Amino acid sequence: MPVIDIHRVADVLGTYEHKKRADSEATRWAAVAMVFRVTDAISPDVLLIRRSEHPTDPWSGHMAMPGGRMEETDASLQAAAERETSEEVGLNLSHYGQLLGRLDDVSAVARGRRLGLTIAPFVYSVTAPPALRANHEVQESVWIPLRDLAGNQFRDTKKYEFAGSTIHLPCWNWNGRVIWGLTYNMLEALIRLTAR
Repeated sequence: MPVIDIHRVADVLGTYEHKKRADSEATRWAAVAMVFRVTDAISPDVLLIRRSEHPTDPWSGHMAMPGGRMEETDASLQAAAERETSEEVGLNLSHYGQLLGRLDDVSAVARGRRLGLTIAPFVYSVTAPPALRANHEVQESVWIPLRDLAGNQFRDTKKYEFAGSTIHLPCWNWNGRVIWGLTYNMLEALIRLTAR
């Protein structure tokens, strides 16, 4: 099993030049916070939320990272990630978190089509965070050991109907919580980048 400790994540992301999307200039922007809680030196826990069910949300009910669209009042994409995390789970990253870096921009896809939305993932570490308080957008929040996702025990596939065909997408099934799509891709990118 790959070993991924928070020091390795900090070292790699400290010098990592994230890749910008080619269409970045012409798209809407969103930002997410990939938050790691440091509990021991071996492997941190990653914060994931289950989005509340809503008929107009393309990611309704999905496991995700705290985040959302950048607003005019946000000074930067990082500020958007921090604001959304505070709103959704009550975690003030400017107080409790340390920014470790930024991963590659990701084009948002829902139901097999691009949405004209680019997501910027920011990676944080926190020690002794306060109890999380979910707002109406969040059904639940959970800390998942990163070692569980880096290994093979929880790897699975998700059947997905697209254009009249059934495809099998990679995912993790962690105690009944299926992590797939954009969230899977961003976490998998971090694991590939930092595993030794």
